[in-house]
Amino acid sequence: MQISEHDWKIFRKNIPDWQERYMERLEMEYIALLQNEKSASVKFWELEKRIKQDKKSPGVIIDMRRSTAINNVVSLVLDGVILLDDLEVFSDELKEAVKYIVEKW
Repeated sequence: MQISEHDWKIFRKNIPDWQERYMERLEMEYIALLQNEKSASVKFWELEKRIKQDKKSPGVIIDMRRSTAINNVVSLVLDGVILLDDLEVFSDELKEAVKYIVEKW
């Protein structure tokens, strides 16, 4: 399924805000990790591992091609970057496709 021009424009407009919101959440999680009672070296390596893992999330880095946009939206939902409610601005066709894929996942 190809994303419509209208939905593609909405996606490109919203992705920076979605990623910023997601990274703010990650930042709070990192702070909590660093404030626990473990030793500095343990916290350092846990944080390094976590950042390495989080960098692979579409909430941090995303391949902005129209041909992968629907897959990207699905990944954003599955990774908790956005909620299905965030899709309300999109066409019914895109919402239905994403909901169907997410439910099958």
